Amino acid sequence: MKKLVLLLLLMAVSNTFAQVKIEGVVRDSIGNPLELANVIAINQQTQKLDSYGITNSNGYFKLSVEKNTTYKLQVSYIGMKTAQIDLTTTDIDITKDISLEYDNTLDEVELVYEMPVVVKGDTIVYNADSFTSGTERKLGDVLNKLPGVEVNDDGQIEVEGKTVGKVMVEGKDFFDGDSKLATQNIPANAIDKVEVLKNYAEVGQLSGVTNNQDNVAINIKLKQGKKNFWFGNLTAGLGDSKNNTLYLAQPKLFYYSPEYSINFIGDLNNIGEIAFTRRDYFNFTGGFRPPSRSSGTNINLGSNNLGFLTMQNNRAKDINTKFGAANFSYSPKKTLDVSGFAIFSSSRTQLQENNSISYTDPTLGIPDENTESNTTQRSDLGMLKFSTKYKPNVNNQLNYDVLARTSKESQDQLFYSSVNGDILQLEKSSPFSINQNLNYYYTLDDKNIFALEIQHLLQDEDPFYNAFLEDKASYLNTADALGLNGSQSGYDVAQDKRVKSNQVDAKLDYWNILNLKSDINFTLGTIYSKQKFNSNIFQFLDDNSTFQPTPTLNDGVDYNDIAYTFSDMYLGLHYRLKSGIFTFTPGVSAHAYSAKNNQFNVNYKDNFFRLLPDFNILMQLKKSEQIVFNYAMQTSFTDINQLAKGLVLNNYKSIFSGNQELQSALAHNVSLSYFSFNMFNYTNVNARLSYTKTIDRIRTTSQFDPGSVVNISSPFNSGLADESASASGRAQKTIGKFRGTLSGNFSYNKFNQFINGRASVNENYSQTYNTRLGTNFREAPNFELAYRYSIQDNDQGSRRTKFYTKAPSIEFDALILKSFTFKTNYSYNNFSNEAGTINDYEFWDASLSYKKDKDSKWEYELKATNLLDTKSQNSSNTGSVSVSATEYYIQPRFLTFRLRYEL
Repeated sequence: MKKLVLLLLLMAVSNTFAQVKIEGVVRDSIGNPLELANVIAINQQTQKLDSYGITNSNGYFKLSVEKNTTYKLQVSYIGMKTAQIDLTTTDIDITKDISLEYDNTLDEVELVYEMPVVVKGDTIVYNADSFTSGTERKLGDVLNKLPGVEVNDDGQIEVEGKTVGKVMVEGKDFFDGDSKLATQNIPANAIDKVEVLKNYAEVGQLSGVTNNQDNVAINIKLKQGKKNFWFGNLTAGLGDSKNNTLYLAQPKLFYYSPEYSINFIGDLNNIGEIAFTRRDYFNFTGGFRPPSRSSGTNINLGSNNLGFLTMQNNRAKDINTKFGAANFSYSPKKTLDVSGFAIFSSSRTQLQENNSISYTDPTLGIPDENTESNTTQRSDLGMLKFSTKYKPNVNNQLNYDVLARTSKESQDQLFYSSVNGDILQLEKSSPFSINQNLNYYYTLDDKNIFALEIQHLLQDEDPFYNAFLEDKASYLNTADALGLNGSQSGYDVAQDKRVKSNQVDAKLDYWNILNLKSDINFTLGTIYSKQKFNSNIFQFLDDNSTFQPTPTLNDGVDYNDIAYTFSDMYLGLHYRLKSGIFTFTPGVSAHAYSAKNNQFNVNYKDNFFRLLPDFNILMQLKKSEQIVFNYAMQTSFTDINQLAKGLVLNNYKSIFSGNQELQSALAHNVSLSYFSFNMFNYTNVNARLSYTKTIDRIRTTSQFDPGSVVNISSPFNSGLADESASASGRAQKTIGKFRGTLSGNFSYNKFNQFINGRASVNENYSQTYNTRLGTNFREAPNFELAYRYSIQDNDQGSRRTKFYTKAPSIEFDALILKSFTFKTNYSYNNFSNEAGTINDYEFWDASLSYKKDKDSKWEYELKATNLLDTKSQNSSNTGSVSVSATEYYIQPRFLTFRLRYEL
């Protein structure tokens, strides 16, 4: 492999030195330089595009082409006649200035070859065929080859360092714009153009009065043969591993016409190829974002999801998944759009982990703990959404959305602790939620715009927890504190919980356009939230009856019955002023808060008034270069789980009781961002600094018995300031067929809490550095070399731990004899601490596919996963009272044969 990479590098370098330059300046008819003019060089012998470029702010361009070759230079600019110039190169660089004439008729010269990249204001249009080599199979493969575009490890699309918020196909939302479903499922051979829409406004009427500099959308234009016809592919596969027979079925079908679209994605397999994870499910917003998200108030409804172990890089010991998703859009008339989707995901997962846990302060008598776990997870997730948009004219728009979610999940765990012995744990839950959204936008005239946004959430959660502890002696003190019956064969303790949430979030905005440079925005809004929480701890006895214990701690209260109501009435004022390259947006919001809860016939109220300022400065240095500064003061409120005074079992070794008198926290948030994308030399740079200081943040006081790892905790408002800071940067440069990327992230967190009555200050430092070098040859093989280095540094006062991860990797793909596609990727991982290597492991996957030609309907693929039969991988994790190093077991080596049919 090393020799192959070296050979490719030598070939590419030698090819680079065998080229000459064509450079010059493009001007209009009166001599003004033209920025973002398109220049391409077409080889007259092969009729292929050999080089392309875009002029900079001075109209300058530079192309690298072959020696002793005849080219047709084609120069185009919107609104001008296209110029075509014949040139023959020698071994001497050529300087050629070009003047373009205005053409009001737009009767331009017929383009011989499409430009790979065209810039139209805030829109960048990529011609997909100009960047692909034939080895691509899905949208993500194409996007990774476009300058300034990247698909990250989570499947999300990033453009110039900004996360894409919406993906559309032919102008229609693809599963509400979810980028992961798009990158992994839209076929590469259907893509004609990729349109990157910067400063994207979801509602056109608000595009001129809102700051959209961080909003990026992507629209996929389909090839002509893919419109008004079904397209996609059907994949089936079989394989074998050490444990069982493997299978795979993946239908992906799409239909697009001007009136309607239909998408269907299916996936059934037991080889660990997960189309939609639990994390994807809970992160899937369905397009719902609270109207008050920028008001300065953060109200948390809490999370009562199960404490599911999470898969690392979608790997586990055994994974069986079923996934089905359908998306439609329909436009019965120009003024009305109807759309919706349904998603179902089912998985059965086996996980095995070994953990080494170090607690904060060894002088407190908390023993370090080694654990082993074997876990079976069952998860059935579903969501259904319906949306409608009515726009009778340019001045009126009405939107309505409803999203329903439901799930049924359980986790069985056989757990061993070096401190508490063998433990059986069961968790299960069947929650549901309904989210509704109603928006109306009205433009009265050129000076006055109104927007009404209302969102309602109804949610019901019912998590159940059960633990059976065989080693009674190791749990004796905790069992006595909980009031458990000690005459049983073991401690079989359980808990029922029920959390109901009902929240309305609404606001009315009014914009007055003062002039071309400034406008003023008034906001009247409210948040009203009501939650109810019930919980009960009980014990299963050996005769299958239940026992209600009376604890000796927490004043004997082991159940909860609490109602919590929160309201926020606020008025906001923002003024926006454009002056030269600057856009200033100062603002302030006035809030009347009310938080109250009732439990055990005791009422507690917290009513107060607060002003929350915010400030935004945008410095637009160039069309694709900007600096953004943000400051915002934010009030954060807790959820009902933190307020409930009765005992709650988070798990067998984490017992929690809330604090009825918890108050809000106040945070100061500051960030500074820089973005630059130079289309002339394809250099993409972005950087970000952020700092947050939180006052009165809710932290915990924890109590451990000597020799025990059972933590009894309760929350309090810390009078000490918690701080967090982060810095990140990324630079990407494309030179010819090479693209190099350097990136780094640093984060610092400082927080305070009390353990066994002693103040504990935790400081966590995290650093990650990445470098990548890849190629994008049209006909030669391509590769990407990468190296990742990370440091996790945890300073817990009396103990400090450091973990290091070093991970070089390589990806390689080649189109062989125009019919065979070979792909392989290899990574080496070294996981260590200051004492030395804890574990090192390797992953190697490869595939070979055969497709007679690009128009063939059939493709045959042989794919090998985990060729080196690696057994496990490692990671580190930082908690509030401990640091852990985890060994995580994964699926063994297996081989599958796949058959794919293209529609």
